[in-house]
Amino acid sequence: MEIINGHKIALSIKQEIKQRIKKYSHQEKRPGLGIILIGDDEASHIYVDLKQKAALEVGINLVKHEFSATVAQGKVLDLIKKLNTDSDIHGIVVQFPLPRDFSKEKIITSIAPDKDVDGFHPENIESLLAGRPSIIPGLAAGIVMLIQTTGQTLIGKKALVIANSKVFSGPLGYLLEQAGVKMEACDPDKSDCQSLSREADILVAAVGQPELIKGESIKPGAIVIDVGYNRLKGKPVGDVDYKSVKDMPGWITPVPGGVGPVTVAMLLLNTLKSYERKI
Repeated sequence: MEIINGHKIALSIKQEIKQRIKKYSHQEKRPGLGIILIGDDEASHIYVDLKQKAALEVGINLVKHEFSATVAQGKVLDLIKKLNTDSDIHGIVVQFPLPRDFSKEKIITSIAPDKDVDGFHPENIESLLAGRPSIIPGLAAGIVMLIQTTGQTLIGKKALVIANSKVFSGPLGYLLEQAGVKMEACDPDKSDCQSLSREADILVAAVGQPELIKGESIKPGAIVIDVGYNRLKGKPVGDVDYKSVKDMPGWITPVPGGVGPVTVAMLLLNTLKSYERKI
């Protein structure tokens, strides 16, 4: 399979952000992004480090707030409330996963919709699905961009998203449909997705299980977007078993270096757009 280079795409997005921010050098404030990190999940810390580095590169002021895994949910909600009214902060991100006793819904809905640069707030998803998006989820937009860089005609293609989150699959489905792709979602906890995946021209895996999807379950010539980031024998791997697909015809995003860098860049772009709406 041909590798879809996420770093190259992310670099192009970051260059655009950097140029746009330079136009506002006369402004008193720079774009500001507040990130809340809870616990010691390795992948979460890696992603936050990537966001910090990328924000510094483009000129966005990133403020990180770290909590231990034992923090009370109320304390995190109080911080979000404070960031919602902070005029120096234009975007708020809570890094997932959360501690088990947290309510993901409460955390997401506590973020002001105009500062929800992840695009997870129900109001933002509702606006997107109604065709009047204000904030497009960076992960979904990044995936579509990765697919489009293959240069393949997308109209009439079949896509399968293997995931257990409607917050993820809903916006992605809408964006793919706008590109002429018919999408179906499959929850691996409830269904056998293999028969569906063999028919998919585009396969998106976002399960969080190392090397779950093998080459025998993938259609030759497919575009494979591997969203998963896992550790296996101390090494980062995706949800797709790369060894079993690398010699097949088609395209695939590597782990690391595929979806991650593009998602980070799209998050920063959403932060810039939020800033631009307020100046």
